[in-house]
Amino acid sequence: MSQSFTKLWIHAVWATKNRQELIDFSIEKNLYDFIWQELTELGCPVRIINGMPDHVHVLFLQNPQKSISDIVRQVKGSSSHFMNGGEFILEKFAWQTGFAAFSVSESQLDVVYNYIKNQKHNHLNKNSQDEFDEFVKLHGLGDK
Repeated sequence: MSQSFTKLWIHAVWATKNRQELIDFSIEKNLYDFIWQELTELGCPVRIINGMPDHVHVLFLQNPQKSISDIVRQVKGSSSHFMNGGEFILEKFAWQTGFAAFSVSESQLDVVYNYIKNQKHNHLNKNSQDEFDEFVKLHGLGDK
């Protein structure tokens, strides 16, 4: 094969530092729009972004020339800078160091899309830690 082809959907999740509820409804659109633009500029087309006051979910196509770690690091750094440079919140905005990223098969895109779209509803009955624990169990990460 003389050409390379990739289509790697990534569901990434990251949280605010110390899980502070910094992403108020009044500013989330600004933040999500910035993240969308940043990912697009990195060559990572976005399908959806949504979240809660203490974390964000993003479904995007990975640019095959960049590692997931580099992509997320860039987006988290630039979005923190954006939030702190504007007058969005009174306190300092920061993300936690880590993140989670999961590959998504084409057959599961709609399921993941709807899960991210319905974040507010999903969290009516479970907190962020319960959600994280479910992801760890679902992806077999707790067995290590």
